[in-house]
This record gives sequence, C-alpha cells and structure tokens, in this order.
Amino acid sequence: APDSADVWVYTDLFDLDDDLNPKTVAGCPPDAFSETGQLWGNPVYNWQRHKATDYNWWVDRLGASIRFFDIVRIDHFRGFDEYYAIPAQDKTAENGEWKKAPGTEFFDFLKNKFDTLPIIAEDLGFLTPSVHEMLDRTGFPGMKVLEFAFDPDEPSTYLPHNFDKNCVAYAGTHDNDTIIGWKNSLDKRTLDYCKKYLRITTDNDKDFAWEFIAALSASNADTVIVQMQDYLTLDSSARMNTPSVPYGNWRWRASKNAFTKKLAARIADITELYVRG
Repeated sequence: APDSADVWVYTDLFDLDDDLNPKTVAGCPPDAFSETGQLWGNPVYNWQRHKATDYNWWVDRLGASIRFFDIVRIDHFRGFDEYYAIPAQDKTAENGEWKKAPGTEFFDFLKNKFDTLPIIAEDLGFLTPSVHEMLDRTGFPGMKVLEFAFDPDEPSTYLPHNFDKNCVAYAGTHDNDTIIGWKNSLDKRTLDYCKKYLRITTDNDKDFAWEFIAALSASNADTVIVQMQDYLTLDSSARMNTPSVPYGNWRWRASKNAFTKKLAARIADITELYVRG
C-alpha cells in the first residue's frame, strides 16, 4: 500500500515520482465481471531496481514468511510474468497497460537463495502460455477451486478428473462463498450438472456439503484445503470475504461449542478414507 512501511523505507523499489507519489498503480483490466476493470491503488514494483539490488527485498520478505509459515501462497502469480500498470491519477482501470515482469529468472534466482521454496502459486483466472511455462518451470503447485468447475456449456480444468497431482484443491477460497451458500446461488441447470457430475443424490444442504468435500478429497490433488465453515456446513452468513465489498469481511468466528467429537470423527473418517492424513 502507498502508506506501508515498505514503500516509505524502500522508495526506490516502487514506481514513484519525485514527490514519492505513485506514478502507476496496480489493478485488473476490464472484463466480464467489471466494465471498468479493478483499480487496487497500490504502487507497482520497479523491477529494474529490484534486479539491481539482487532482489534483496524479496529474499528478506520470503525468508521471514518461510520462518513463520509452513507454506506461502503467492497471490496473483501471473504478475511475475506480466503486470497491469494504471496511471495513478485515473479513476478507473481502463487505461492501464501490461508490462513485463522478470518471470522465471526471478524464481531461478530465489531457488539459489533458499534450500526449499514452499510456495503455492495462485494461478486462477485467465493465464497466458508464458504464465503456464513459468509455473511449469518453477514446479510450484497451482490451485484448483471446485466451485469454479461447473459450467454446463463447456468443460473446465477445475473438474476433478482434470486435476494433476501437483496442485492444491479447494472447495472455495477465502474469497468464495461457503459450499452451501454457493449451492443455493446456482440456477437449476448448473446445480443439476454439478449433482450429476459428483453423483450427489441428496437435496439436503448439509449432506451436499459433505459430498462436495468427499469428491474433493477423492481427487488426485496432492493437497486439499477445506475451510472450517464448510466442515461446519454453514451458509452464506459465514462467508469470510466478499471481493470489492469494503466492509463486513473477515469477521466470522467459530462458536465455542462448534468443535464436537462427532465433527472430529467425521473429518477423521473422510481424511483416513482418502489417505489424506
């Protein structure tokens, strides 16, 4: 962010003017979801300067993250191949342009700095061939989101039979609705397709959620991540985050009596059945 400690201290690593205001900011171009694109407002990186300083900021940042966490997920992974830069004075993202980032060279450099790089690449959305090449070369697992899979009119790479082993599969991420909330938002045709594909015969919301989790667990994905809201079979009121909505997010908390022996046994059963322990 423009007011972050990083931008204040390392002004040369970001695309700022002489008054230390952003010249360009990040975002996404117009698409089917937004006619004017998404204007995030954070200054973009000065990649030439990062390279000239041997990517020291990145080495420090990733090193700290690896010490704190078992795995680090890099959002907007495609931004290391190309990033969308928007004039800072613009009010929409319509006039931005794609610019080249360091790509595989950056990750090759990092691999020489760390014994291991436990990274998940958030590779959702539209990806160019060069992004696919970058992901393949790094060897990082990509992401699959089962809630994205069910378009009755065209096949999807998010369908479980298309999962490769080197991926991390989710019912939904923090940006998605709960399984039950998602189910209840579907039109009949999409819901029928989903139930047919997953061989779900129940109309009960809670049973549907568990069948959804089972289908995910039975996939070939190396790792499966399920939000606690879905294990608790909660509806949209337990959604963690709604993108582009500035208020009311990240407030869900599990109640004290939510974690029962019955729930633990059911999670253990599905984990053991699909050898995910």
